[in-house]
This record gives sequence, structure tokens and C-alpha cells, in this order.
Amino acid sequence: MRELRRYDLTPVFDGTPRRSGVLWGEMTRLHRLRDAAASVAILRSLPDLLREARTLAEISEGHEREEGFALYAVMCKFAHTAAHALGDPELVAMACERAAWAARLSGDPVLPAVADWMRVWDMWATADWADAITLTNKALKDLEPNYDRGDRLTVRAWGSLHLRGAISAARAGSPDEAMDRVAHAQTAAERVDAEMGPKLYDRHSLTFSSGNVAIHAVSVALETGDQARALSLNARTHPSVVAALPNSRQGHHHLDLSRAWLWTGNRDKALKELEIAERLAPQLIRNHPIARSTLRSLVYAERVGTREKLRRMSDRFHLDG
Repeated sequence: MRELRRYDLTPVFDGTPRRSGVLWGEMTRLHRLRDAAASVAILRSLPDLLREARTLAEISEGHEREEGFALYAVMCKFAHTAAHALGDPELVAMACERAAWAARLSGDPVLPAVADWMRVWDMWATADWADAITLTNKALKDLEPNYDRGDRLTVRAWGSLHLRGAISAARAGSPDEAMDRVAHAQTAAERVDAEMGPKLYDRHSLTFSSGNVAIHAVSVALETGDQARALSLNARTHPSVVAALPNSRQGHHHLDLSRAWLWTGNRDKALKELEIAERLAPQLIRNHPIARSTLRSLVYAERVGTREKLRRMSDRFHLDG
């Protein structure tokens, strides 16, 4: 938190910061931690890295200075994700604000839209669905020229924004718009799948893929109240597609399935999916408000069921109390 608070002060860093190319290697390490849902480990790593990236931007010129700010923005994105997973709203807000600040200074044409993608997530906490959709559309408009040209990083950000917009629309009570956005994201995923040549370095750490679109389609169906469709979509998705996703996203997917089974009255399957989610991403799931609410519902239903069994047995025993 301290490093984010003093973002516009002269950085305090002992020694000479490493070049941006080396520091991007550190982002790969954080990306792996993020995929493993190791949020505590991410937050332990960030203070020194934030100081180093901020120092690099301070002492450099030209492209290297811009890369220092880009690195700082992406580090803030990792802090933002970890803070959401651990339930720290103050860190969520500050990380998002600093990411937007650094993105504007980075010279990276995609990063400001990534910062908007982060802000959309934060708007969900206060059910600001209309604002979330408006911000999504603003970010998409900014990306549209480069998307039309086929810029590979832009295609990933475009698809990720549509997925976030789809959830926003579903929660706003606009199922047709939500499904339309999933279709746009699927088009972007097909463009990613069709790419030729060397594998692209995912410098924005968005991990956009066809598998990500598939699990968001399940989420959208669930958010529109169509649990049967959510379960049907999941049944039609090959398990290998989900298994290829990072643990963090697999965990969230199994949480969605737990909710779907709970709402259809199958508590055993709901509990099984919640256990899978916890095993895949324990820090994320144990702190997730929806996971906690789902578990409470399961516990309450079990208590009610047990009470009913005891009441019936007491009646059979003609127990007076």
C-alpha cells in the first residue's frame, strides 16, 4: 500500500533498476502466481518490484521510460486481482487508480483499456451495471481501430472487455445484449486461435482464450437466472477446455457450477463443485463473497433438512418433547 500511496513522489530504490526486458520476465513469474491463485505470494513480491519499475521510469527517457510505466501499471493489475481475491477493498481501489495513471504514461495503446477493464470489475461491487456497460463501450471504442487492423494484443483486450461487458449486461437484466457480447468475444477468440507464427507474449496478463469465453457463457446464463442452460452449456464444453485454464479461472467456474446446482436443488452436486473450486483456488474461494454465501446456503439447507428428519422421527416415536 505504501508504494501505491507515494506513486508521484521520488522513488526510493537502492541501486540501479534492471532494464525493462528483464523486469517483464518478473511479470511472467507474477502471471504464474496469479494463474495459481497465489494471491498472498503476489502481494509479498510487489513492493520491491513497484519501487524498481517506478525508479526505472524516473531515471529513463523515451521508450524505456514508457516501459517503466507500463510495468508499473501491470504490477498494479496484479495487486488489483490479488486484492479482489483476498477481499481488500482499499487496495482494490488504489491499485485500479494507479494502474490508470501509469497506463496513460506508458505509450502502450492497449493499457488504458485494460485499466478500464479493471474499473468495470470494481463497479460490480456497487451494482453500477449501467456505468459498467458505458465504460466497457468507451474502452472498446478506443481499441476499435487497432482491433480492425488485427493487432494481436488488442484482439485479446477486445475479447476480454466484451466478456466483462457480458456479465455486466446479464446482471443488468439484458440477456440478449449479454449473449451478443459473448458472441463478439467468441469471434475474437477465433481470431486468436487462428494466429500463426511465434507465440505472443501476454504482457497485459489477460489470458484470453476460447476456454475463457466458454466459462463466461456459463456465467452469463447463470446471471440471467437460467441455471438449466448454464449446466447444459457446461455439459457441452469438453473438460479439456476447462482444464487448460489457469486454476484461478477453473476455481471460479466450479463456483458457478456450484451455484447452478444449488439453485436447481441438487445440494450434493453443489457441495462437490464447491469443494473442487476450493481445492483449485483456496485463497480465492475461501474469501469470495459468493462462495461464502453459497456455503451458508448449503449449511442452512442441511440444518433445515436435519430438523425436518428429526421432526418426522419424533412424530413416529410420538415424542412429546
